[in-house]
Amino acid sequence: MLFDTHAHYDDAAFDEDRDELLSKMRSGGVELIVDPASNLDSARKARDIAEKFDFVYFAAGLHPNDLWNKYYEGYLSDVRALAAHPKCVAVGEIGLDYHYGAEYKELSHRVFREQLELARELKMPVITHEREATADFLGIIKDFSDIIGVVHCFSGSWETAKTILDLGWYISFTGVVTFKNAKRAVEVAAKMPIERLMIETDSPYMSPEPVRGTRNDSRNVRYVAEKIAALRGLGAEELARVTLENGKRFYGLTAK
Repeated sequence: MLFDTHAHYDDAAFDEDRDELLSKMRSGGVELIVDPASNLDSARKARDIAEKFDFVYFAAGLHPNDLWNKYYEGYLSDVRALAAHPKCVAVGEIGLDYHYGAEYKELSHRVFREQLELARELKMPVITHEREATADFLGIIKDFSDIIGVVHCFSGSWETAKTILDLGWYISFTGVVTFKNAKRAVEVAAKMPIERLMIETDSPYMSPEPVRGTRNDSRNVRYVAEKIAALRGLGAEELARVTLENGKRFYGLTAK
């Protein structure tokens, strides 16, 4: 059974068939799903989905790409309130992204730090996003070595991965590892400590081979598991078992 540790079922791409699709997950081999928010509206939507499906959990946070249209004074109080929900398992998705909205760099740094501070206060893990901001991102998370986090959709270098791993953090891989040009992600997935490895779809985005170009969903996380298992000389079932346990440990679901 598989754990899709990062999938956005609050996304409008699922509005037409969300409930029907999620009702098929267990029969499709998916045991658990975490839906990380990109803003406070999506966090409330993810909360409602998690309340409806017992195997779905959610995270609350403000994504760096939503700063220019979803940031507001007092947002942090709303993140804190949502984090108190029994099915909220992390603060996220948070981080830095200089590909879009680089002009909001100062605000993005402040909001990232504020949400990391909140996670520290609440003793919760964080789900992080980084794009074209590696040096600044690493500089900030080094100030929060006492909290636990995951860098999702990882496609960086082995050197970057080592810095993340040295902090005790986790690294999660999407369908990117199945792409022909994904040399760096493949290297890291093959050699990093397996106890810190997680898998995800980032649905509805990042569909893996052989379904690239279609709307992604959690059943496709098996392709990620199969690829990484082959890289590491393991069976796909063993890789699925290990990453299921890793995800449960990271999100504090081991007793649930």
